[in-house]
Amino acid sequence: MLSVVVAPWAGEAEPVFVRAPDELHDAASTMKVAVLAALHRSGVPLDVDVPVVNRFTSVVGGEFGNDPDWDSDPVPWELLGRAAPLRLLAERMITHSSNLATNLCLARIDPAAVAEVWRRAGATRSASPRGIEDYAARDAGVLNRVSARDLVRLLRSLHDEPELLALLERNAFRVDLAAGLPPGTRIAFKNGWVPGARHSVGLVRPQDCPPYLIAVCYTGPLASGADRTDPAARLVARISAAVWERRREITGWAGPPRAPEGRSARAR
Repeated sequence: MLSVVVAPWAGEAEPVFVRAPDELHDAASTMKVAVLAALHRSGVPLDVDVPVVNRFTSVVGGEFGNDPDWDSDPVPWELLGRAAPLRLLAERMITHSSNLATNLCLARIDPAAVAEVWRRAGATRSASPRGIEDYAARDAGVLNRVSARDLVRLLRSLHDEPELLALLERNAFRVDLAAGLPPGTRIAFKNGWVPGARHSVGLVRPQDCPPYLIAVCYTGPLASGADRTDPAARLVARISAAVWERRREITGWAGPPRAPEGRSARAR
């Protein structure tokens, strides 16, 4: 299943292209955007040191932990048994998609805060009610799911939080949406991958026309679950490149106004 949504960034503009926009996919790490927003809006001090542990309370009771072999970021694991600033953990959750850091962030906020982020964004189908690798909850039917349309809504909901968008620009895994753009193009984005699924949502800021939003969700056999060599990432990159080629059409941008005939555009 392939879902795509492309929309202007400005205002509440409707998408200009959709393909299966409301189909639900395993959220993978895209749900970390909602966790980031919930953490920042909670008022929890981000510079406080928190214990780095690997035991978390399941939403269905009992405990669970993360598997370091399934985590893309070694840094939080190197801090295990010590303490680390919550701000650092939030950053690693986004920039290096740390699963351990995500669950440590979730442990500092009310689970309802994440649901409120989705509600405030206007999401109609997506939810992330459990932590990463809470398999007991998953087996009980408590699922983290997203749609491409809701991911676009989620990113748009950060329009008044430039510090969060700036953090998303530092994403280290630039093999899908970012790979389809010319080098140096600004993009604030979050991707997610598990065996069988690869997704990415981003705010692209071209230099020659207004910004736009794009979400691509893929569920199928191409997705290997590898962070950088996933064949499905190349599919997402090709879609990103195709959208880039038509970027001016997304907002109807025709370029800056032409100078009157016989006058320089710099004339006053």
